Amino acid sequence: MARTVRKQNTELVRLLGELRRTARAQHAPIWASVADRLERARHQGSPVNVGHLDRLTEAEETVVVPGKLLADGPLTKRLTVAAFSFSAEARSKIHAAGGAALSLHDLLKSRPDGAGVRLLA
Repeated sequence: MARTVRKQNTELVRLLGELRRTARAQHAPIWASVADRLERARHQGSPVNVGHLDRLTEAEETVVVPGKLLADGPLTKRLTVAAFSFSAEARSKIHAAGGAALSLHDLLKSRPDGAGVRLLA
């Protein structure tokens, strides 16, 4: 029988509840998908690098990274990026390119319906 493991990070637990409530209330499946990915064990997901965002996105896009964003690679596009956590260098690369680094909570408040938000994992 599988053992249920609960998350110990209170900030993450609060965010998961908020994501699920917003997904139900706004009929926005993107937030439920983000919550599902954040609930997984840490070894089941891999961190995303800034260079990966640069290759896969268009300029002026809004992107969600469920997990940690790291700073490997260049960033040449202006993006709005929301993640659970950022390395300090990744945050500075986003700002240097003219973009914005937001918390998932901030993006959830500004776009509760999930319109125009792209999930990268």
